[in-house]
Amino acid sequence: MSLNAKKIVIGVIGLFFLGALLIVGGVESNKRIVGKKASIKVSSESKNCVGCHTVKSPSLIEQWKNSKHALRGVGCMECHKAEPEDKDAWKHQDALIAVVVSPKDCSKCHAQENEQFQASHHADAGKIIGSLDNVLAEVVEGDMNQLALNGQSPVAINGCWQCHGSVVKIMENGRPDPATWPNTGIGRINPDGSKGSCTACHSRHQFSVVVARQPDSCGKCHMGPDHPQKEIYEESKHGIAFKAFKEYMKLDAQPWRVGIEYSAAPTCATCHMSATSEMDVTHDVGMRISWNLRPPISEKIDAKAIKAGVETVPWEERRDNMKNVCGKCHAENYVDSFYAQFDSAIVLYNEKYGKPSTKIIKMMKAGGVLTPTNFDEELEWTYFYLWHHEGRRARHGASMMAPDYTQWHGFFEVAERFYIHFVPQVREACEKAIHKGGDAAAKARDVLAELDLILDRDEHKWFLGKMSDKEKAQRKEAAKEFKKRYAGN
Repeated sequence: MSLNAKKIVIGVIGLFFLGALLIVGGVESNKRIVGKKASIKVSSESKNCVGCHTVKSPSLIEQWKNSKHALRGVGCMECHKAEPEDKDAWKHQDALIAVVVSPKDCSKCHAQENEQFQASHHADAGKIIGSLDNVLAEVVEGDMNQLALNGQSPVAINGCWQCHGSVVKIMENGRPDPATWPNTGIGRINPDGSKGSCTACHSRHQFSVVVARQPDSCGKCHMGPDHPQKEIYEESKHGIAFKAFKEYMKLDAQPWRVGIEYSAAPTCATCHMSATSEMDVTHDVGMRISWNLRPPISEKIDAKAIKAGVETVPWEERRDNMKNVCGKCHAENYVDSFYAQFDSAIVLYNEKYGKPSTKIIKMMKAGGVLTPTNFDEELEWTYFYLWHHEGRRARHGASMMAPDYTQWHGFFEVAERFYIHFVPQVREACEKAIHKGGDAAAKARDVLAELDLILDRDEHKWFLGKMSDKEKAQRKEAAKEFKKRYAGN
């Protein structure tokens, strides 16, 4: 060994023992934790972990030292310790550990939070695997064969699953399969059978409520062309107020109740999870949501459970929960009027675009006018854009008071997609089927008849040049007023 190499080894050993002396050798170090001086506690089981990782991964230890866990003696082994029967148990430095820390592990101390989370829509986010989104990621965009990683599409691994969660698979040596780990997706399926990842919001190893209360934390997943809640929030008055007055938000406060500890602005957590003077914190983000805005046709949040005969919290109660939050800043009439506006936008989307387009697509698929393969025809892409991108943007924009997302990124693009792309493509596909003949020809005629009925409804008559004389007069008068106001004549 060269002299320089020896110096490096001696230096590393010195750092190791210095870290061990300062942290676990009975000397309590005062560290700054959320603005306060406090003492770190390290259990006997975690001493070796802390000592070694102080050298190998010092930032990880520094984050832990600045956590409330460190104050209470919750260290490495308290979270990572495994039992011999655990699927993901493996031997590390004479200790049996597991890499994946699941909500079941966290529930040893946070039982209520885990119970609420397991009942939430977040916990089921990993069920995306059978959806059209995953067909895109696994087949259309990606590959699960020659170009796969351990049989999994790199698009799904690096994209979808990082938000929705992977099914964490364990190799023979007890370590997680790299095709499914690292992953902090909110609906991750863990080796112990539990669903979810607490670190999706709280971020290891500091586990700070400040991180979880930041809109940016939610924005890791709730952003982009199909569900841009973060961008919508930033456009809204709520988001503008948060940016202006963030320093007054007391994001580290416990408890953290709107109208008491803070009043400057609401965050995502404020509305969907955090406490008020009447309500406790909840880790079930659906407890204040009344509409499901995700599917092609929106329905009340309890509709699926009712159809399945499952007892659930009624949507009216969930809406009252949200109104409780709104009422800390807004008058009752203001809140009621907002919901009237919001509901009207959802009904408009459903009746004018969502239900008609979905009915047409189902008829074409069932009748053989479209092939059984998903996304192999232009019309299927058009329909997907209509509800999955533009339709969601319109609905989410209305739900969170973001006018530009409701209008120009939303209903404007929905209308353009429906009239200029969807309708002509339906006609073209049906005409091709009729020309070919066979069983699909009769079904295609049925589709065209249904399309004609849809377009003959009042909300679509303008497209056929059938606008009523009364509405034509109203539009003409409105145009006259506009020109007078802005053109001066």
